[in-house]
Parts: sequence; structure tokens; C-alpha cells
Amino acid sequence: MVIENHPRLDDGSPFPTLYWLTCPVLLKRVSRLESEGFMAELNDRLQRETGMRDRLKASIARVIERRDSHEVIQDSGAPPGGGPDRVKCLHAHVAIELAQHDDPAGSIALALAGWPDCTLPCVEER
Repeated sequence: MVIENHPRLDDGSPFPTLYWLTCPVLLKRVSRLESEGFMAELNDRLQRETGMRDRLKASIARVIERRDSHEVIQDSGAPPGGGPDRVKCLHAHVAIELAQHDDPAGSIALALAGWPDCTLPCVEER
């Protein structure tokens, strides 16, 4: 459902995120949440709920720590998924939740999207 990327692409440029959501079912469901404006609701909650914001900040710090265990990348100023004050990419937060189990925005989105109860593989083997 999620993969962990090396922090650099083959050409040496930084990869935009450590964790990448790969499950086609979740990709579609999270995209639907984004298109319905769910991120605005999360961003409002982050402004009101300091505990949620603090948990998101700690989750992002763990992502950066994990990334830096592969290779230290100087940040360009944009924390993973948008940062602790706003959700910019819901897909990134769901991927962090699946990989680390500690992203409050990803956890809420995953609960709303629903856990895929797949009975057949999404991709055929060749």
C-alpha cells in the first residue's frame, strides 16, 4: 500500500517524499476526499486543536529522522505533506500513517476512506 523511497532521485535531486502511497484503491479514495475539500476541514482542526498539531509535528519530525537515516537532505522549507500547520497533500499523510502509524491527519483520512478489503490483486502478475 505504501513504499519507502530513497531521498534522492537518480539524477541527485531530492525526492519529494519518503513514503509514497501506491494502493490504487486508496489513491482513488483519498483523491475523492481531497476533491471534496476535506483538507480545508483538517486545516481548520489543526488551527483549533493544538494537540493534533503537536502530534502532526512529531510525526513529521519522525519522517525527517527516518529520511535522514538514509541520507541527510537539506530541507527546502516545505515539510513532508505540507507541515504541522496545514495539510498540503493528503496522500502523503495517509502514506505516513500506513508506514509509521502516527500521523493524525493520515489516520483521520484513512478512517474516512476506509480500509480496502481487497480480495483480488490490483495488478496482474506477468
